[in-house]
Amino acid sequence: MTTESVAPKTAEAPAETPPKPATDVAATVARLRKTFASGRTRGAEWRKQQLLQLARMMEENEDAIAKALAEDLDRSPAEAFIADVATTLAEAKYAAKRVRRWMRRKYLLLEVPQLPGRGWVEYEPYGTVLIIGAWNYPFYLTLGPAVGAIAAGNAVVLKPSEIAAASSRLMAELVPRYLDRDAIAVVEGDGTVSQELIMQGLDRVMFTGGTEIGRKVYEGAARHLTPVTLELGGKSPQIVFADADLDAATEGVALGIFANQGEVCAAGSRILVARSVYAEFVDRLAVRASSVVLGDPFDSATTMGPLINARQVDRVLRYLKLGHDEGARLVTGGGRPDRGGYFVEPTLFSDAANTMTIAREEIFGPVGTIIPFYDDEQAIQIANDSSYALAATLWTTDLSRAHTLARRVRAGAVAVNGWSPLDPRLSWGGSKLSGQGRELGLAGLEANTELKTITVVL
Repeated sequence: MTTESVAPKTAEAPAETPPKPATDVAATVARLRKTFASGRTRGAEWRKQQLLQLARMMEENEDAIAKALAEDLDRSPAEAFIADVATTLAEAKYAAKRVRRWMRRKYLLLEVPQLPGRGWVEYEPYGTVLIIGAWNYPFYLTLGPAVGAIAAGNAVVLKPSEIAAASSRLMAELVPRYLDRDAIAVVEGDGTVSQELIMQGLDRVMFTGGTEIGRKVYEGAARHLTPVTLELGGKSPQIVFADADLDAATEGVALGIFANQGEVCAAGSRILVARSVYAEFVDRLAVRASSVVLGDPFDSATTMGPLINARQVDRVLRYLKLGHDEGARLVTGGGRPDRGGYFVEPTLFSDAANTMTIAREEIFGPVGTIIPFYDDEQAIQIANDSSYALAATLWTTDLSRAHTLARRVRAGAVAVNGWSPLDPRLSWGGSKLSGQGRELGLAGLEANTELKTITVVL
Protein backbone atom coordinates (compact mmCIF):
# COMPACT_ATOMS: atom_id res chain seq x y z
CA MET A 1 0.00 0.00 0.00
CA THR A 2 1.25 3.51 -0.79
CA THR A 3 0.27 6.82 0.74
CA GLU A 4 -0.74 9.78 -1.38
CA SER A 5 0.93 13.10 -0.59
CA VAL A 6 -0.52 16.07 -2.46
CA ALA A 7 0.40 19.72 -1.84
CA PRO A 8 -2.96 21.51 -1.38
CA LYS A 9 -1.67 24.84 -2.73
CA THR A 10 -0.56 23.28 -6.02
CA ALA A 11 -2.68 20.11 -6.31
CA GLU A 12 0.37 18.45 -7.79
CA ALA A 13 0.27 14.82 -8.82
CA PRO A 14 0.47 12.45 -5.84
CA ALA A 15 3.86 11.18 -4.83
CA GLU A 16 4.33 7.67 -3.58
CA THR A 17 5.93 6.95 -0.24
CA PRO A 18 7.15 3.52 0.81
CA PRO A 19 4.47 1.36 2.41
CA LYS A 20 4.52 1.36 6.20
CA PRO A 21 4.94 -1.99 7.93
CA ALA A 22 1.62 -3.31 9.17
CA THR A 23 1.01 -2.84 12.88
CA ASP A 24 -0.10 -5.88 14.85
CA VAL A 25 -3.12 -4.22 16.42
CA ALA A 26 -3.95 -7.09 18.76
CA ALA A 27 -0.36 -7.33 20.02
CA THR A 28 -0.18 -3.57 20.61
CA VAL A 29 -3.42 -3.56 22.56
CA ALA A 30 -2.32 -6.60 24.57
CA ARG A 31 0.95 -4.88 25.49
CA LEU A 32 -0.83 -1.76 26.71
CA ARG A 33 -3.39 -3.78 28.66
CA LYS A 34 -0.59 -5.66 30.38
CA THR A 35 1.06 -2.39 31.38
CA PHE A 36 -2.19 -1.01 32.77
CA ALA A 37 -2.82 -4.21 34.71
CA SER A 38 0.61 -3.85 36.32
CA GLY A 39 -0.58 -0.65 37.99
CA ARG A 40 2.24 1.48 36.58
CA THR A 41 -0.02 4.10 35.01
CA ARG A 42 -2.00 4.65 38.20
CA GLY A 43 0.73 6.47 40.09
CA ALA A 44 0.60 10.26 40.25
CA GLU A 45 4.29 10.57 39.41
CA TRP A 46 3.95 8.47 36.25
CA ARG A 47 1.03 10.59 35.08
CA LYS A 48 2.84 13.85 35.80
CA GLN A 49 6.03 12.76 34.07
CA GLN A 50 4.21 11.55 30.95
CA LEU A 51 2.38 14.87 30.69
CA LEU A 52 5.62 16.80 31.10
CA GLN A 53 7.27 14.59 28.48
CA LEU A 54 4.39 15.28 26.11
CA ALA A 55 4.93 19.00 26.61
CA ARG A 56 8.65 18.56 26.07
CA MET A 57 7.98 16.63 22.86
CA MET A 58 5.97 19.53 21.46
CA GLU A 59 8.56 22.11 22.53
CA GLU A 60 11.62 20.31 21.21
CA ASN A 61 10.07 19.34 17.88
CA GLU A 62 8.21 22.51 16.94
CA ASP A 63 10.10 22.87 13.65
CA ALA A 64 9.54 19.25 12.64
CA ILE A 65 5.84 19.53 13.47
CA ALA A 66 5.57 22.73 11.43
CA LYS A 67 7.25 20.99 8.49
CA ALA A 68 4.81 18.05 8.67
CA LEU A 69 1.82 20.39 8.87
CA ALA A 70 3.15 22.34 5.90
CA GLU A 71 3.34 19.13 3.88
CA ASP A 72 -0.13 17.97 4.90
CA LEU A 73 -2.09 21.22 5.07
CA ASP A 74 0.15 24.00 3.71
CA ARG A 75 0.04 25.43 7.23
CA SER A 76 2.58 28.18 7.94
CA PRO A 77 4.93 27.81 10.95
CA ALA A 78 3.02 30.52 12.84
CA GLU A 79 -0.31 28.77 12.27
CA ALA A 80 1.23 25.44 13.21
CA PHE A 81 2.50 26.80 16.51
CA ILE A 82 -0.77 28.48 17.48
CA ALA A 83 -3.13 25.73 16.34
CA ASP A 84 -1.31 22.50 17.12
CA VAL A 85 1.77 23.09 19.26
CA ALA A 86 0.84 25.83 21.75
CA THR A 87 -2.60 24.44 22.57
CA THR A 88 -1.33 20.91 23.22
CA LEU A 89 1.61 22.27 25.20
CA ALA A 90 -0.62 24.40 27.43
CA GLU A 91 -3.00 21.55 28.18
CA ALA A 92 -0.21 19.10 29.05
CA LYS A 93 1.51 21.56 31.41
CA TYR A 94 -1.77 22.55 33.05
CA ALA A 95 -2.73 18.93 33.72
CA ALA A 96 0.76 18.06 34.97
CA LYS A 97 0.50 20.76 37.64
CA ARG A 98 -2.90 19.61 38.83
CA VAL A 99 -2.93 15.83 38.49
CA ARG A 100 -2.09 15.23 42.17
CA ARG A 101 -4.82 17.61 43.28
CA TRP A 102 -7.35 15.91 41.00
CA MET A 103 -6.47 12.53 42.54
CA ARG A 104 -6.92 13.74 46.12
CA ARG A 105 -9.73 12.07 48.08
CA LYS A 106 -12.51 14.11 49.64
CA TYR A 107 -13.78 12.38 52.76
CA LEU A 108 -17.38 12.60 53.96
CA LEU A 109 -18.85 11.46 57.26
CA LEU A 110 -21.57 8.85 56.78
CA GLU A 111 -24.94 10.11 57.97
CA VAL A 112 -26.54 6.70 58.74
CA PRO A 113 -26.67 6.53 62.59
CA GLN A 114 -26.37 2.75 62.66
CA LEU A 115 -23.28 2.80 60.42
CA PRO A 116 -20.96 5.56 61.56
CA GLY A 117 -17.92 5.91 59.38
CA ARG A 118 -16.42 7.65 56.39
CA GLY A 119 -16.97 7.55 52.66
CA TRP A 120 -15.32 8.96 49.57
CA VAL A 121 -15.37 8.80 45.80
CA GLU A 122 -12.30 7.98 43.72
CA TYR A 123 -11.68 8.56 40.03
CA GLU A 124 -10.64 5.21 38.59
CA PRO A 125 -9.02 5.05 35.14
CA TYR A 126 -10.95 3.04 32.56
CA GLY A 127 -7.99 1.00 31.40
CA THR A 128 -6.85 1.28 27.78
CA VAL A 129 -8.29 4.25 25.89
CA LEU A 130 -8.44 4.61 22.10
CA ILE A 131 -8.14 8.13 20.67
CA ILE A 132 -8.96 8.63 16.99
CA GLY A 133 -7.84 12.07 15.79
CA ALA A 134 -8.88 14.35 12.92
CA TRP A 135 -6.86 15.76 10.03
CA ASN A 136 -7.64 19.49 10.26
CA TYR A 137 -5.54 19.90 13.45
CA PRO A 138 -3.74 16.56 13.41
CA PHE A 139 -1.47 16.96 16.44
CA TYR A 140 -3.83 18.86 18.70
CA LEU A 141 -6.92 16.75 17.93
CA THR A 142 -5.01 13.55 18.64
CA LEU A 143 -2.70 14.54 21.49
CA GLY A 144 -5.08 17.02 23.16
CA PRO A 145 -7.60 14.32 24.16
CA ALA A 146 -4.65 12.19 25.29
CA VAL A 147 -3.88 14.72 28.02
CA GLY A 148 -7.04 13.86 29.95
CA ALA A 149 -6.59 10.14 29.31
CA ILE A 150 -3.01 10.17 30.64
CA ALA A 151 -3.90 12.41 33.59
CA ALA A 152 -6.58 9.88 34.55
CA GLY A 153 -4.03 7.04 34.59
CA ASN A 154 -5.02 5.16 31.44
CA ALA A 155 -2.92 3.42 28.85
CA VAL A 156 -3.53 5.10 25.49
CA VAL A 157 -3.71 4.07 21.83
CA LEU A 158 -3.34 7.04 19.47
CA LYS A 159 -4.75 6.69 15.97
CA PRO A 160 -3.94 9.85 13.96
CA SER A 161 -5.69 10.64 10.69
CA GLU A 162 -4.18 9.04 7.62
CA ILE A 163 -5.26 12.08 5.56
CA ALA A 164 -2.56 14.10 7.33
CA ALA A 165 0.05 11.49 6.43
CA ALA A 166 3.23 13.42 7.29
CA SER A 167 1.85 14.39 10.69
CA SER A 168 0.83 10.80 11.36
CA ARG A 169 4.30 9.52 10.50
CA LEU A 170 6.00 12.12 12.68
CA MET A 171 3.72 11.35 15.63
CA ALA A 172 4.52 7.65 15.28
CA GLU A 173 8.22 8.53 15.36
CA LEU A 174 8.14 10.97 18.29
CA VAL A 175 5.73 9.35 20.77
CA PRO A 176 7.85 6.26 21.55
CA ARG A 177 10.94 8.48 21.93
CA TYR A 178 9.36 10.67 24.62
CA LEU A 179 6.54 8.68 26.22
CA ASP A 180 6.21 5.28 27.90
CA ARG A 181 6.08 3.01 24.85
CA ASP A 182 4.50 0.18 26.81
CA ALA A 183 1.62 2.39 27.89
CA ILE A 184 1.17 4.93 25.06
CA ALA A 185 1.33 3.81 21.43
CA VAL A 186 0.63 5.24 17.98
CA VAL A 187 -1.10 3.02 15.44
CA GLU A 188 -1.13 4.33 11.87
CA GLY A 189 -3.55 3.37 9.14
CA ASP A 190 -6.87 4.13 7.51
CA GLY A 191 -10.44 3.61 8.63
CA THR A 192 -10.12 -0.17 8.56
CA VAL A 193 -7.40 0.09 11.22
CA SER A 194 -9.71 2.25 13.34
CA GLN A 195 -12.41 -0.39 13.01
CA GLU A 196 -9.98 -3.13 13.98
CA LEU A 197 -8.96 -1.16 17.06
CA ILE A 198 -12.57 -0.59 18.07
CA MET A 199 -13.29 -4.29 17.71
CA GLN A 200 -10.58 -5.04 20.28
CA GLY A 201 -13.10 -3.99 22.92
CA LEU A 202 -10.98 -1.24 24.45
CA ASP A 203 -12.19 0.38 27.64
CA ARG A 204 -13.04 3.78 26.18
CA VAL A 205 -13.07 5.43 22.73
CA MET A 206 -12.57 9.14 22.03
CA PHE A 207 -13.21 10.24 18.46
CA THR A 208 -12.88 13.59 16.71
CA GLY A 209 -14.18 13.94 13.16
CA GLY A 210 -17.26 14.04 10.98
CA THR A 211 -20.70 13.13 12.25
CA GLU A 212 -21.23 10.25 9.82
CA ILE A 213 -17.97 8.55 10.78
CA GLY A 214 -18.79 9.31 14.41
CA ARG A 215 -21.97 7.26 14.05
CA LYS A 216 -19.95 4.30 12.78
CA VAL A 217 -17.52 4.62 15.68
CA TYR A 218 -20.45 4.71 18.11
CA GLU A 219 -22.08 1.67 16.52
CA GLY A 220 -18.82 -0.29 16.60
CA ALA A 221 -18.18 0.59 20.24
CA ALA A 222 -21.74 -0.36 21.16
CA ARG A 223 -20.98 -4.02 20.42
CA HIS A 224 -18.79 -4.06 23.50
CA LEU A 225 -20.81 -1.42 25.39
CA THR A 226 -17.66 0.70 25.29
CA PRO A 227 -18.26 4.28 26.51
CA VAL A 228 -17.54 6.88 23.84
CA THR A 229 -16.68 10.57 23.70
CA LEU A 230 -17.52 12.11 20.33
CA GLU A 231 -16.34 15.54 19.19
CA LEU A 232 -18.11 15.92 15.85
CA GLY A 233 -19.34 18.59 13.47
CA GLY A 234 -21.13 21.85 13.88
CA LYS A 235 -23.28 24.48 12.24
CA SER A 236 -22.58 27.18 14.77
CA PRO A 237 -24.58 30.41 14.82
CA GLN A 238 -23.04 33.84 15.12
CA ILE A 239 -25.77 36.24 16.27
CA VAL A 240 -25.28 39.95 15.54
CA PHE A 241 -27.71 42.10 17.51
CA ALA A 242 -28.65 45.64 16.55
CA ASP A 243 -26.60 47.18 19.36
CA ALA A 244 -23.41 45.29 18.47
CA ASP A 245 -20.12 47.01 17.71
CA LEU A 246 -20.37 46.36 13.98
CA ASP A 247 -16.67 46.91 13.34
CA ALA A 248 -15.71 44.25 15.88
CA ALA A 249 -18.55 41.96 14.82
CA THR A 250 -17.57 42.16 11.15
CA GLU A 251 -14.01 41.15 11.90
CA GLY A 252 -15.04 38.47 14.38
CA VAL A 253 -17.70 36.94 12.15
CA ALA A 254 -15.26 36.82 9.24
CA LEU A 255 -12.74 35.04 11.44
CA GLY A 256 -15.41 32.54 12.41
CA ILE A 257 -16.14 31.69 8.78
CA PHE A 258 -12.76 31.88 7.09
CA ALA A 259 -10.24 30.75 9.73
CA ASN A 260 -8.45 27.60 8.56
CA GLN A 261 -10.45 27.89 5.30
CA GLY A 262 -13.60 27.05 7.23
CA GLU A 263 -12.26 23.55 7.95
CA VAL A 264 -13.15 23.91 11.63
CA CYS A 265 -15.82 21.98 13.54
CA ALA A 266 -16.91 25.14 15.39
CA ALA A 267 -16.95 27.38 12.30
CA GLY A 268 -19.60 30.08 12.68
CA SER A 269 -21.19 29.36 9.33
CA ARG A 270 -24.72 30.54 10.22
CA ILE A 271 -24.73 34.31 10.61
CA LEU A 272 -27.94 35.62 12.17
CA VAL A 273 -28.29 39.41 11.88
CA ALA A 274 -30.87 41.79 13.34
CA ARG A 275 -33.11 43.12 10.58
CA SER A 276 -32.46 46.77 11.52
CA VAL A 277 -28.74 46.45 10.74
CA TYR A 278 -28.99 43.59 8.24
CA ALA A 279 -28.27 45.46 5.00
CA GLU A 280 -25.40 47.41 6.52
CA PHE A 281 -23.81 44.34 8.07
CA VAL A 282 -24.09 42.28 4.86
CA ASP A 283 -22.28 45.07 3.00
CA ARG A 284 -19.60 45.28 5.68
CA LEU A 285 -19.05 41.53 5.67
CA ALA A 286 -18.88 41.46 1.87
CA VAL A 287 -16.14 44.08 1.92
CA ARG A 288 -14.28 42.08 4.56
CA ALA A 289 -14.61 38.87 2.52
CA SER A 290 -13.29 40.61 -0.58
CA SER A 291 -10.15 41.54 1.35
CA VAL A 292 -9.25 37.87 1.91
CA VAL A 293 -6.06 37.04 0.04
CA LEU A 294 -5.82 33.47 -1.24
CA GLY A 295 -2.39 32.01 -1.67
CA ASP A 296 0.62 30.24 -0.24
CA PRO A 297 0.34 30.28 3.58
CA PHE A 298 4.10 30.89 3.72
CA ASP A 299 3.57 34.23 1.92
CA SER A 300 3.02 36.96 4.51
CA ALA A 301 0.35 38.55 2.30
CA THR A 302 -1.82 35.42 2.33
CA THR A 303 -4.81 35.37 4.69
CA MET A 304 -6.49 32.14 3.54
CA GLY A 305 -4.96 28.97 2.15
CA PRO A 306 -6.27 25.98 0.20
CA LEU A 307 -8.59 23.20 1.28
CA ILE A 308 -7.14 19.81 2.18
CA ASN A 309 -7.82 17.87 -1.04
CA ALA A 310 -9.87 17.55 -4.22
CA ARG A 311 -12.62 15.64 -2.44
CA GLN A 312 -13.19 18.50 -0.04
CA VAL A 313 -13.20 21.02 -2.89
CA ASP A 314 -15.89 19.00 -4.67
CA ARG A 315 -17.92 18.85 -1.46
CA VAL A 316 -17.82 22.61 -0.97
CA LEU A 317 -18.64 23.34 -4.63
CA ARG A 318 -21.67 21.06 -4.36
CA TYR A 319 -22.98 23.14 -1.46
CA LEU A 320 -22.34 26.36 -3.39
CA LYS A 321 -24.57 25.06 -6.18
CA LEU A 322 -27.23 24.04 -3.67
CA GLY A 323 -27.21 27.52 -2.16
CA HIS A 324 -27.82 29.03 -5.57
CA ASP A 325 -30.47 26.47 -6.53
CA GLU A 326 -32.39 26.94 -3.26
CA GLY A 327 -32.69 30.69 -3.78
CA ALA A 328 -30.11 32.27 -1.49
CA ARG A 329 -28.49 35.44 -2.85
CA LEU A 330 -24.81 35.11 -3.63
CA VAL A 331 -23.08 38.15 -2.14
CA THR A 332 -19.48 37.29 -2.95
CA GLY A 333 -17.37 34.34 -4.03
CA GLY A 334 -19.17 31.23 -5.13
CA GLY A 335 -16.54 29.29 -7.02
CA ARG A 336 -12.88 28.47 -7.56
CA PRO A 337 -10.29 31.13 -8.36
CA ASP A 338 -8.40 31.00 -11.64
CA ARG A 339 -5.30 29.40 -10.21
CA GLY A 340 -3.91 25.98 -9.38
CA GLY A 341 -4.38 24.25 -6.06
CA TYR A 342 -7.37 23.31 -3.91
CA PHE A 343 -8.63 26.85 -3.43
CA VAL A 344 -12.26 27.94 -3.05
CA GLU A 345 -13.27 31.59 -2.93
CA PRO A 346 -14.48 33.00 0.40
CA THR A 347 -18.24 32.89 -0.11
CA LEU A 348 -21.26 34.59 1.45
CA PHE A 349 -24.93 33.87 0.82
CA SER A 350 -27.55 36.31 2.14
CA ASP A 351 -31.35 36.44 2.26
CA ALA A 352 -31.25 32.80 3.29
CA ALA A 353 -33.72 30.75 5.29
CA ASN A 354 -32.76 28.41 8.09
CA THR A 355 -34.50 25.61 6.18
CA MET A 356 -31.99 25.74 3.30
CA THR A 357 -29.40 22.99 2.99
CA ILE A 358 -26.54 25.48 3.32
CA ALA A 359 -28.00 26.47 6.70
CA ARG A 360 -28.62 22.92 7.89
CA GLU A 361 -25.56 20.88 6.90
CA GLU A 362 -21.90 21.25 7.77
CA ILE A 363 -19.96 22.42 4.71
CA PHE A 364 -16.44 22.47 6.18
CA GLY A 365 -15.30 25.23 3.87
CA PRO A 366 -15.17 29.06 3.68
CA VAL A 367 -18.93 29.56 3.24
CA GLY A 368 -21.18 31.75 5.38
CA THR A 369 -24.99 31.79 5.27
CA ILE A 370 -26.60 35.06 6.44
CA ILE A 371 -30.12 34.94 7.89
CA PRO A 372 -32.15 37.93 9.20
CA PHE A 373 -34.11 38.01 12.47
CA TYR A 374 -36.51 40.53 14.00
CA ASP A 375 -36.13 40.12 17.77
CA ASP A 376 -34.31 38.16 20.47
CA GLU A 377 -36.91 35.41 20.57
CA GLN A 378 -36.63 34.75 16.86
CA ALA A 379 -32.83 34.85 17.04
CA ILE A 380 -32.79 32.14 19.72
CA GLN A 381 -35.40 30.10 17.87
CA ILE A 382 -33.32 30.12 14.67
CA ALA A 383 -30.07 29.48 16.53
CA ASN A 384 -31.49 26.43 18.30
CA ASP A 385 -33.28 25.10 15.21
CA SER A 386 -30.34 22.95 14.20
CA SER A 387 -29.26 19.34 14.38
CA TYR A 388 -25.92 20.55 15.81
CA ALA A 389 -25.06 22.14 19.14
CA LEU A 390 -21.34 22.78 19.43
CA ALA A 391 -20.63 26.52 19.66
CA ALA A 392 -22.27 29.93 19.32
CA THR A 393 -21.17 33.56 19.38
CA LEU A 394 -23.23 36.56 20.51
CA TRP A 395 -22.34 40.07 19.38
CA THR A 396 -23.95 42.69 21.64
CA THR A 397 -22.95 45.56 23.92
CA ASP A 398 -25.79 44.72 26.33
CA LEU A 399 -24.20 42.36 28.87
CA SER A 400 -27.54 41.66 30.52
CA ARG A 401 -28.87 40.40 27.19
CA ALA A 402 -25.66 38.44 26.67
CA HIS A 403 -25.91 36.62 30.02
CA THR A 404 -29.62 35.88 29.53
CA LEU A 405 -29.39 34.62 25.97
CA ALA A 406 -26.13 32.69 26.47
CA ARG A 407 -28.07 30.41 28.82
CA ARG A 408 -30.79 29.89 26.23
CA VAL A 409 -28.62 29.05 23.25
CA ARG A 410 -28.21 25.29 22.79
CA ALA A 411 -24.44 24.92 22.48
CA GLY A 412 -21.53 23.42 24.37
CA ALA A 413 -19.63 26.72 24.24
CA VAL A 414 -21.06 30.23 23.93
CA ALA A 415 -18.80 33.24 23.44
CA VAL A 416 -19.74 36.90 23.71
CA ASN A 417 -18.04 39.51 21.50
CA GLY A 418 -15.23 37.15 20.57
CA TRP A 419 -14.35 33.49 20.11
CA SER A 420 -14.28 30.84 22.83
CA PRO A 421 -10.60 30.14 23.50
CA LEU A 422 -9.47 26.54 23.93
CA ASP A 423 -8.37 27.21 27.48
CA PRO A 424 -7.14 24.09 29.34
CA ARG A 425 -9.26 25.11 32.34
CA LEU A 426 -12.54 25.15 30.39
CA SER A 427 -14.47 22.17 29.06
CA TRP A 428 -15.10 21.66 25.35
CA GLY A 429 -17.70 19.58 23.54
CA GLY A 430 -21.21 19.60 22.11
CA SER A 431 -24.49 17.74 21.95
CA LYS A 432 -27.00 16.62 19.32
CA LEU A 433 -25.05 15.75 16.12
CA SER A 434 -22.06 17.65 17.49
CA GLY A 435 -21.28 14.73 19.77
CA GLN A 436 -21.29 13.81 23.42
CA GLY A 437 -18.95 14.13 26.36
CA ARG A 438 -16.39 16.81 27.18
CA GLU A 439 -12.66 17.36 26.89
CA LEU A 440 -10.14 19.71 28.56
CA GLY A 441 -9.43 20.47 32.21
CA LEU A 442 -11.11 18.56 35.00
CA ALA A 443 -13.86 17.53 32.57
CA GLY A 444 -11.22 15.87 30.39
CA LEU A 445 -10.01 13.89 33.39
CA GLU A 446 -13.52 12.89 34.43
CA ALA A 447 -14.34 11.78 30.87
CA ASN A 448 -11.56 9.21 31.17
CA THR A 449 -12.48 7.84 34.59
CA GLU A 450 -15.10 5.75 36.30
CA LEU A 451 -16.35 6.75 39.74
CA LYS A 452 -15.80 4.33 42.59
CA THR A 453 -17.54 4.89 45.92
CA ILE A 454 -15.75 3.54 49.00
CA THR A 455 -17.23 3.49 52.51
CA VAL A 456 -15.57 2.43 55.74
CA VAL A 457 -17.72 1.69 58.81
CA LEU A 458 -15.84 2.67 61.98
